[in-house]
Amino acid sequence: MPLLVTDYSWTQTDSTVHISVPLKGVKVGKVDIVSTEEYLKVHFPPYLFEAFLLEPVDEDRSTAKIGNGLAVFSLPKRASKMWERLMITTSDKETKTEIRERALVKHLQKLSSESTQKAEKQQTEKKYALETMMKLEKEERDSIQKMKDEEREKTTAELAAWQKQKAEENARLKLQSQTENVNQQRNATEKQENRPMKPRKDTFIHSDTKSKKKTAVLPPPRLSGNIQITFTPRVFPTPLRESQAAEEEEWLKKQAEARRALSADLEELKDLTEEEKNPEWLKDRGDKCFAAGDYQGAVNAYSLAIRLNGKIAALYSNRAACHLKLRNLHKAIEDSSKALEMLTPAVSANAAARVRAVVRRGSAFCQLQLYAEGLKDYEAALKIDPHNEALQVDAQSIRDIIQGSAAQPDTNETQRDTNSST
Repeated sequence: MPLLVTDYSWTQTDSTVHISVPLKGVKVGKVDIVSTEEYLKVHFPPYLFEAFLLEPVDEDRSTAKIGNGLAVFSLPKRASKMWERLMITTSDKETKTEIRERALVKHLQKLSSESTQKAEKQQTEKKYALETMMKLEKEERDSIQKMKDEEREKTTAELAAWQKQKAEENARLKLQSQTENVNQQRNATEKQENRPMKPRKDTFIHSDTKSKKKTAVLPPPRLSGNIQITFTPRVFPTPLRESQAAEEEEWLKKQAEARRALSADLEELKDLTEEEKNPEWLKDRGDKCFAAGDYQGAVNAYSLAIRLNGKIAALYSNRAACHLKLRNLHKAIEDSSKALEMLTPAVSANAAARVRAVVRRGSAFCQLQLYAEGLKDYEAALKIDPHNEALQVDAQSIRDIIQGSAAQPDTNETQRDTNSST
């Protein structure tokens, strides 16, 4: 059963009636409103308000505002006068039912009319949009066709001009050739007529002399021999059809840039000797220090070489080996990662260097007890060098540690044969 709202309030002026209907928790869009010139209904379940108006109102200009628990209606009067009351006082249910039914029928007709008008408006807008699109497409087609016609006319004119020029040139060459033939014939005739007759013997003598002269000026025959040809050897041993030519060229370019790059600040390094300014000499110095067990000295040499030329991957990889010996594990991971970034693209020329760098990083991870990360690096190294038995043994040891079936090895065993400098 709906709850009839009886605590409404209303005010009026000569031209307008204002009705305020309290609806607890009212929300816009959930209120059913029927408004005609003699009837007003507001339905917001479970609340219901009906008003059988005393005088007719202008339903087309009527407005409603909903919010804050209220529904406020402004109903313009058809006749400007003050009402004695808001609603009719009749208690005849049939009369009210008749008014209600008329209002509902009129409301449905209004909704149907609005729906039809909305559909017609949408159809009109859609038709207008389609016509506009067709018009734009036609204009675009006409513009393209015009450009094609202009280009065709231009090409035709150029072709006609070229053909005309070619015909004129052929005619000129033909005339010139005819003129030359006539001149040659004329010269030959004049020469024949003016040439004195000589004995037949002289003719043979002249022919022999001319033949001898021709034979005298001939060059001697060439000496036979073999020409040795050598080709520049390929840097990579694989046949070109089996290689990755683009990756190999990129790697060679990086190597050339590394040899040319000198990024040292000369003001800060002005006290160094000429040898100490050479990255290759510093790399050899670091290798010797590493072999002698002077790991900190090797780090210093590699670091200075990196300052001079930071594009040599071996410097980072070798410094990572030193950091492993000095237990600077995070620095070893950082230098190994930097070396791997520089050892791209992956080609056969840098395969061994990539194995060393990735195993050094994996060894550092294992010493930090990050065995999962270390195992990934060892498996990556095995993909590059799948037949390396030492790597296979180390990788299996790490798997046993992860599975809990083996004790943690000595930290020096996890870096077997990976700390030698390159």
